[in-house]
Amino acid sequence: MKKILGLLMSFVLVLSLAASAASAKTKENNDTFKDKSMHVQIVLFDGFDLLDALAPYEVFAAAGMYTKGAVTVELVSAEGKRSVPSGLNGPSLEAQAALDPKRPGIILVPGASGKPAGNSEDAIPNILRQAMKTSLPEMLKQAFNNKEVTVATVCGGTLLPAMKGLLKDRHAVTNHIGMAALGALGAIPIEARVVEDGPRFVSGGGVTSGLDVALYLVDRELGPQVANAVEKLFEYEKRGTVWKAEGIAPIDFNTSPKASEEK
Repeated sequence: MKKILGLLMSFVLVLSLAASAASAKTKENNDTFKDKSMHVQIVLFDGFDLLDALAPYEVFAAAGMYTKGAVTVELVSAEGKRSVPSGLNGPSLEAQAALDPKRPGIILVPGASGKPAGNSEDAIPNILRQAMKTSLPEMLKQAFNNKEVTVATVCGGTLLPAMKGLLKDRHAVTNHIGMAALGALGAIPIEARVVEDGPRFVSGGGVTSGLDVALYLVDRELGPQVANAVEKLFEYEKRGTVWKAEGIAPIDFNTSPKASEEK
């Protein structure tokens, strides 16, 4: 009988220690999420691309769900709370507040949705020109000057800060249709899925790259476990290596004199 009681006491002690360890781990995780909290502002402008905006929104919202609200995300516009029409006569989304370039966190700028070229009202170049006539470019300038803000762009959204002169000599990517224009505006076009120029500017290429930009930022800010949980939820794995101006530069066999000699 004493032997059985002894075994029961040992079992209870083990369970108690395990529960304490689990409680401590949970508290540690909660404290970590508290320390890593971030706010994301996704900017809407007339003619914006729905997928550019909503794909990152879903990623950040899911990251918030997995971290007990450590990540918060909202739709904003330069003008403040209003209904913002998307491109190609798509549905409007409600901007919940005005863009605040002074607020620490992430500001994500989507591209436009419309005809790839031309001078019509619904052509992407014209949509971007109209956005440049608003207060958005000046707000983006303030965001670039704020050391507590990371600016992220998706697809044609990269051209907006470039048109303001904010990407001069900075590495960036946009939709393949706009890469020549990006270079003409002073940026250094990089053919990659996602490009990071320093820790405070991240750009994505095509329309669906918004998923990859957002997942990369979740991974960077909160760690791979949360990013992996979001990937599993969406049944989508982040595409492409994030290009950075770091490490050993590969030989360019098209321009390298040494490579030509070897050939």
